[in-house]
Amino acid sequence: MAKKSSKLAVAADGSKSVVPDPNPQPDALQSAGEWFKRQVSEWSVTVLMLLFGTTTLVQAFVVPTGSMDTTLMIGDHLFVDKLAYAPPGAITGKLLPYTEVKRGDIIVFRFPPDIRQNYVKRVMGVPGDHLKLVNKKVILNGKELTEPYTQYIRPNIDSYADNFPGEPNMFVDPRARQMLAENVVNGELVVPPGMYFAMGDNRDNSLDSRYWGFVPRENIIGKPTIIFWSYDAPTEKLANGNIDPEHLFDIVTNFFSKTRWKRQFALVRGEPVGVR
Repeated sequence: MAKKSSKLAVAADGSKSVVPDPNPQPDALQSAGEWFKRQVSEWSVTVLMLLFGTTTLVQAFVVPTGSMDTTLMIGDHLFVDKLAYAPPGAITGKLLPYTEVKRGDIIVFRFPPDIRQNYVKRVMGVPGDHLKLVNKKVILNGKELTEPYTQYIRPNIDSYADNFPGEPNMFVDPRARQMLAENVVNGELVVPPGMYFAMGDNRDNSLDSRYWGFVPRENIIGKPTIIFWSYDAPTEKLANGNIDPEHLFDIVTNFFSKTRWKRQFALVRGEPVGVR
């Protein structure tokens, strides 16, 4: 909109008349209103695209525990590719890099006993696999695995965790009890269709499938791709949308000293499990 304006015209006979100005000046208030509307419209589209991206394409995830140490560390902030394991369509299957869940993949999934929580582990068994642990060593389909990514912090051998499957010597989730009752054949765990067996790389300090059972295929969210920030302190409370004053103060005062700069933008890759 523009404010109406006019100018005085003088005819040849000396008479005067008022004619509309062909180039009226824009009204400042109207211009400001139009600018504001345009900015709101553009930012609304941007926010919607970001929301679509973070709910459909990628998701931010914070590693809250040391169960994957040192592959992933407490305070690693990851982007998770949510399309990696999505069912391919007729066209998208040829354009996008969809893959099946493989042994050795690092996955983020909804924790089976409480799907409100997200966990990150390494896939150690896919449907049809026969798996067992003997004195901490993983035997997969009859062959001992080479696992350079693992870490062991406990020198002694645990009768259940390190010689699995067996009789639990601690509390385990009912899902694990069902797994042990229904899926053990000749001393080996047999992974059923639609299920995956997942373990942490920090093998002696990992709450994993040994304790709560299989990961259903539908629980798998995606695979981590990159560490976009690594901070040497738990920051999952902030990542979950809760403004925790203690965590926030720690970040503000120690950002440069506690940020693990060498881990910034490090790629996260699964490693195919091998045999000796």
